[in-house]
Amino acid sequence: MTVSEKAAYLKGLAEGLDIDGTTKEGKLLLAVVDTLDCIANEVEDVRSDTDDIGDELDALSEDLSDVEDVVFDDEDDYCDDEDEDEDGEDDEDEMYSVTCPNCNEEIEFDEDILEAGKLTCPNCGEKLELDFDGDDEEPEEEADKDKE
Repeated sequence: MTVSEKAAYLKGLAEGLDIDGTTKEGKLLLAVVDTLDCIANEVEDVRSDTDDIGDELDALSEDLSDVEDVVFDDEDDYCDDEDEDEDGEDDEDEMYSVTCPNCNEEIEFDEDILEAGKLTCPNCGEKLELDFDGDDEEPEEEADKDKE
């Protein structure tokens, strides 16, 4: 039984008992029953509003979840913990560049090509050997002496 139903029951009981509203006790009992009815109606209104707010909050939460999926899934494509070194820097995205001695075209490459030590210029086909001697130095290029 809800609070409103209990208040309605007490109101009906008071009416059924024919409480005299002209006596001091009768006035008090009828005022208490009326007050309980008002409180019960307020509680029901608050409960209804709370349910509505909960429904809206659930809808917002679902919408936010959709937005997070879009935003953070794209970010996950670019940032994997496996690709980061001890400093938290992403090694996969580090790019290097050299200038081809034959055609003077700038060539960009990643660390995998640097580790292989060989690069072919996509512009003129010149084969370059890459030599990375220092930690902070740019790689040096030399033309392959043994062109085949």
